Amino acid sequence: MTKYTTSRKGFVFKKYEAPELSPFDKLFDIFKEIITHTSGDFDEAIDWLRELDKEYKLTTPEYTVDDFIEDLKKKGYIREEIDLDGNSGGVTITAKTERAIRQQALDQIFGNIKRSGQGNHKSKSPGIGDEHTGDFRSYQFGDALDKVSMTESLKNAQINHGIGDFSISEDDLVVEETLHKSQMSTVLMIDISHSMILYGEDRITPAKKVAMALAELITTRYPKDTLDILVFGNDAWQIEIKDLSYLKVGPYHTNTVAGLQLAMDVLRRKRNTNKQIFMITDGKPSCLRLPDGEYYKNSNGLDRHIVNKCYAMAQQARRLHIPITTFMIAKDSYLMQFVREFTYANQGKAFYTGIKGLGEMIFEDYETNRKKRIRG
Repeated sequence: MTKYTTSRKGFVFKKYEAPELSPFDKLFDIFKEIITHTSGDFDEAIDWLRELDKEYKLTTPEYTVDDFIEDLKKKGYIREEIDLDGNSGGVTITAKTERAIRQQALDQIFGNIKRSGQGNHKSKSPGIGDEHTGDFRSYQFGDALDKVSMTESLKNAQINHGIGDFSISEDDLVVEETLHKSQMSTVLMIDISHSMILYGEDRITPAKKVAMALAELITTRYPKDTLDILVFGNDAWQIEIKDLSYLKVGPYHTNTVAGLQLAMDVLRRKRNTNKQIFMITDGKPSCLRLPDGEYYKNSNGLDRHIVNKCYAMAQQARRLHIPITTFMIAKDSYLMQFVREFTYANQGKAFYTGIKGLGEMIFEDYETNRKKRIRG
């Protein structure tokens, strides 16, 4: 990779050199990863960091873990809680750290997804609308002239015809893609039943990272869109984006119906017409809440009563024009069959995936749904 600097004679190309990270930044990248796994528990995260330091020699005598903790305090990433008697109540992370964790999740999960190339890029999508996307395509007859990107078009002309005998033709023209300023409302459902940490596999941390990355993506790139996050176990409840860092699995069964009911209630309150549900789960539905407040639970196979309630919710969402995309982190054949029938009832989509690649799938599906449903 190269970078360039300008001089009076033109451009001088030099080999790209990655910036040297400070001792604090090196440890901070590791700390953000650990604090995600410990669900915001600072003391546990520091214990992990000290163990890693012993094994991999992360620090030096000039900059120790204790120095790192002092810098975290000075920079506002942690604070010491004081109780009513004036005694220390322990150290907690701050909102600044929560934002840094979400940004790291965004970089890790979505950072390797390249945007489409510029110039000479062909697409069947019309270049209309009023929200710039940064994507370009070749000019087509009927495109408005104010949509032509002169910078990209001139660059194409120079590449195609040279500078000496400069000319520009219709084939050199490039149009910037735009979208209408409609909103997409998304509800992300995360399964926090006990099976998300069963069999020695941590499934909740990748799901949590995906939620943080999606939240950061939407709030920074699509601020007009909305994202609501809910978790479901025996019941379902909404959580704030800031709560994601502290999300843990509980001793719960899987009440998929409660999650879908809450998701649809949330989306009913949205004024815009473009709505969707993303559901991340690894287990079968195994719980319902009865009218008297008691729970009906059955973890043995697929309970027909519970399953039928799930199908009914899928059909209800379909009538409300709310597609459900299910990301199934399990490969059991009978569970996959349930998801297929559930998806058919909703006319939605399903992805059968492991933990790896989950973020990329959700990103691509979000982008596809947004363009397909919003573009004029």
